[in-house]
Amino acid sequence: MTPELQNKLQTLQNFLRKRESVAVAFSGGVDSTFLLKVAHDVLDEKAIAITAHSEFFTEREMQETEAFCTKEKIRQIFYPFKALHIEGVAANPKNRCYLCKRHLFFQIQKIAAENSFHTLCEGSNVDDLQDFRPGLKAIEELRIESPLREAKLSKMEIRELSKELGLSTWNKPSFACLASRFVYGERITERRLKMISSTEQFLFQLGFKQFRVRVHGNDGNELARIEVLPEDFEKLFQHKAAILRECKQAGFAYVSLDLEGFRSGSMNVGK
Repeated sequence: MTPELQNKLQTLQNFLRKRESVAVAFSGGVDSTFLLKVAHDVLDEKAIAITAHSEFFTEREMQETEAFCTKEKIRQIFYPFKALHIEGVAANPKNRCYLCKRHLFFQIQKIAAENSFHTLCEGSNVDDLQDFRPGLKAIEELRIESPLREAKLSKMEIRELSKELGLSTWNKPSFACLASRFVYGERITERRLKMISSTEQFLFQLGFKQFRVRVHGNDGNELARIEVLPEDFEKLFQHKAAILRECKQAGFAYVSLDLEGFRSGSMNVGK
C-alpha cells in the first residue's frame, strides 16, 4: 500500500471514528462493502447495515449482503422497499434515480434514527462525480454522509484497499440497480424487471462476470440488448442457443449483442 493510499484509509477511519456510531446503507457492492467493513472495524457494534430489499435488486444480491454481515458479525436491518410505488419512478424520467433515492434514503434515515443511529453513510466515491448521477442530489439534500468521497477515494483505490482487507468483493463486477437497464422514458414494470433479472442470472450461472441485459421496445415486444466484455464475445456465441432460449422463455421477443461491449452507464448516452 502506498503512503498516499494509507493516508486516505486513515482519513476514512478518522472520519468514521468521530461519528461514534454509523448506519451504512448497504447494497453489497464493492463500495458499500468496503465502507461497512471499515466502519465495523473502527466502531464494532456501533456500526450497522441497513439494506433495502427492493424489486430493483436481485435476490442473489440480497443473499450476498446477508452472508457478508453474518460472516463479519455485523447487525443488519432489511427494509422492504417498493420502488415502483413511488410517484413518477415507473415512468422512468431522467431524474428517476433522484426520485427513488430521495424516498429510499429518507426512509433509511428514519430506520437508523429509530435504532439510535443518527449518522447515515452511503458508499459513493469520487469517480461517481464524473458520471450522470441524479441520485447524488438526493443524498446532498438529506445530508447523508459520503465518507469515501470525503477521503477522496476512487473506485480503483477502493478495490485495492478491499484486497488488502481480504474482502472477496475487491474484484467484484459492478452491478447497478435493475432500473438502469431501461431507456429513459420507457416504462419500468415488475414483469420487465423479472425478465432482466432471470436472464442476467442465467448469464451469471454461465460464468460471465461483467454484463448487462438492457431492455428496449414496447410492452410485450421487447428486445434484449446484451452487453458483455469484448473478450467474452466468443464465449457468448458458444452459448448462443442456450442464451437465446433463456431470453425467449423470459419473455423477450428479440435478442441482440451490443458490439461495443459492456460499458457502465450506456443508457446515459444522449441523456
